[in-house]
Amino acid sequence: MPDAPQPRGRRRTRLYALTDGRTAVPRTVLTMDTMITAAVGGDALGGLPTEWQTILAMCPSPDGRAVAEIAARMRMRLTPMAVLLGELADRGLIRHRAPLEGAETSNVHLLMRIRDSLAHL
Repeated sequence: MPDAPQPRGRRRTRLYALTDGRTAVPRTVLTMDTMITAAVGGDALGGLPTEWQTILAMCPSPDGRAVAEIAARMRMRLTPMAVLLGELADRGLIRHRAPLEGAETSNVHLLMRIRDSLAHL
């Protein structure tokens, strides 16, 4: 189930292995509130690393997820997650959009939906 966090007893891959030793992505800069959606369908996931497949499965279009939420669900720190997502963006596997502007976040209905989504975590 892609939405479920990783089990605690499972051995995790070292962060430097996930990011190929990189600490910064040269082209794509993502913040913790950047929204991520998968740019490829489930049929294109076959040859990708498991972690990439998990991320793409939890970020379906059109809604997607924020970088911070993806990191929390993957039990990973924000910096390596941003590097990993930057790699996916540079390869065209994800789409990203900036967080909402201040005027867009004053919508009460939107704020209620966000609150309800957070309550389900």
